[in-house]
Amino acid sequence: MKYSKEDKPERAGGAGAGSRAVPVALVVIVLCAFSFYLGGIYSTGRSLLDAIQPAPTALVTLGAGTTARHSSDDDQARPASTAAVVAFPECPADLQDYTPCTDPKRWRGYGNYRLNFMERHCPPPPDRQQCLVPPPKGYKPPIRWPKSKDQCWYRNVPYDWINSQKSNQHWLVKEGDRFRFPGGGTMFPNGVGAYVDLMQGLVPGMRDGTVRTALDTGCGVASWGGDLLGRGILTVSLAPRDNHEAQVQFALERGIPAILGIISTQRLPFPSAAFDMAHCSRCLIPWTEFGGLYLLEIHRVLRPGGFWVLSGPPINYENRWHGWNTTAQAQKADFDRLKKMLASMCFKLYNVKGDIAVWQKSADATACYDKLTPITTPAKCDDSVDPDAAWYVPMRSCVTPPSAKYKKLGLNATPKWPQRLTVAPERINVVPGSSAAAFKQDDARWKLRAKHYKTLLPALGSDKIRNVMDMNTVYGGFAGSLIKDPVWVMNVVSSYGPNSLGVVYDRGLIGVNHDWCEAFSTYPRTYDLLHLDGLFTAESHRCEMKFVLLEMDRILRPTGYAIIRESTYFLDSVAPIAKGMRWSCEKHNTENKADKDKILICQKKLWAGKQ
Repeated sequence: MKYSKEDKPERAGGAGAGSRAVPVALVVIVLCAFSFYLGGIYSTGRSLLDAIQPAPTALVTLGAGTTARHSSDDDQARPASTAAVVAFPECPADLQDYTPCTDPKRWRGYGNYRLNFMERHCPPPPDRQQCLVPPPKGYKPPIRWPKSKDQCWYRNVPYDWINSQKSNQHWLVKEGDRFRFPGGGTMFPNGVGAYVDLMQGLVPGMRDGTVRTALDTGCGVASWGGDLLGRGILTVSLAPRDNHEAQVQFALERGIPAILGIISTQRLPFPSAAFDMAHCSRCLIPWTEFGGLYLLEIHRVLRPGGFWVLSGPPINYENRWHGWNTTAQAQKADFDRLKKMLASMCFKLYNVKGDIAVWQKSADATACYDKLTPITTPAKCDDSVDPDAAWYVPMRSCVTPPSAKYKKLGLNATPKWPQRLTVAPERINVVPGSSAAAFKQDDARWKLRAKHYKTLLPALGSDKIRNVMDMNTVYGGFAGSLIKDPVWVMNVVSSYGPNSLGVVYDRGLIGVNHDWCEAFSTYPRTYDLLHLDGLFTAESHRCEMKFVLLEMDRILRPTGYAIIRESTYFLDSVAPIAKGMRWSCEKHNTENKADKDKILICQKKLWAGKQ
């Protein structure tokens, strides 16, 4: 019971210590009781916030004029909660392509050394945006796959600069209300198809499933990666954010895997021995500068026996040097220096024809690498830094030799696609708590889960969903269960948990390391479906749920979906935030109704900005 100052009885003048004994005793009793209460709370693992404001037992009203539907154990709907909805304003219109950790407006605060300013530099917590990123004026749901590979709506990616600058190279052409992608590029004037046909003649493993995963550095609008999709090769296309071009946004709008990134001072967010092939088509990366540091990073992420493909300067300099503003002698010197440098890193020149040169990384852990020492140039890496560590880890000017403990990590020792998808990789033994048996169980579990998801969300498996992200995968089980659907999945492995990303790549899938306390390296509106399983349970002690959900809203396409698999406590905490983001959600049982976890399926609305 509370008292105001006026309610308190006046004490008689001259009252002694005995008159104060009762209030003091009450204070002591209250403090002891409160301490006991707190002890009870923390002993159960609940937070103080839970005790002060109990989690709602049902979701709030989520849609305009509608109530979220629930499916409890007895399939009876429960009344809506009165939990307060968190309201978020619209971001200013100039933030429609906001990329928080690669924001050109903040580049002046970072140095120019090796284009370091284009790497990830996330804003501090006080500067984080807490608003909803608006779509461009005239935005509409993207063209569906596979038509999207060749065209997209102009208003969804309204950039005339790249169209005018690259019109002579046929990257894209504006026709009426859309962009068309003819498949041209700087180094493939006859079209990307003819270019890849030539490449397949140089690398036969591209035809029989030996080569499955690829990395394209400086990807342009990802025409190379888009063409490889039809040949059974899954490519991560990589390009930096800049002021004028939206290369990665074009790629994702087309339905082709891509992320924002640059080879500069930090390792790429991939494990060692991840890709079967890496490619650069006149990507303007100075490969022979800084002691070949950028080549050493390519070496790290390539699988033993993997291929590095280069077209553009200095390849075919004899016929091309006229258009490169240089001399034949200078280009010959560059080519000789490149060959010598790659040989010192245990690459061998595998094949050359026309504009394309192919090198192969040595698969032998002894023949070449034993010649390297800590004092050779380049040096052999010591064991002080995990070669798989790739989250804000500086690149090292040393060669990472293949591990002698792996006998099946080499490209030719790995099962061909698609058999490798279901084979427990050798690297699973280094993931804490993992085993071949756990891998098989996970694979079977996700097949059941994906089947259940499709009963709850019929759009999954149809052409309505193309770009998918599994926000906290372990072995890529969700992606593996969707392998026959017209989707691709970006698997995200937490940078603060067991690093199982190598297992994902060994299966022939793609992904990145990431910390969800920060923004993802992509443009807004680039994914059709976001899936998370226990992310808040695992990361809520580090990451504030509100900012994670706002980041999900930023990268989710309007009319796109989110599947959130969590405990009831966290789902009920998500609900008021989801409504504030203008999402419509429904709560369901899992495929096993006895589970304590539930499934929240949400859809982001398409709305037009007011500004």
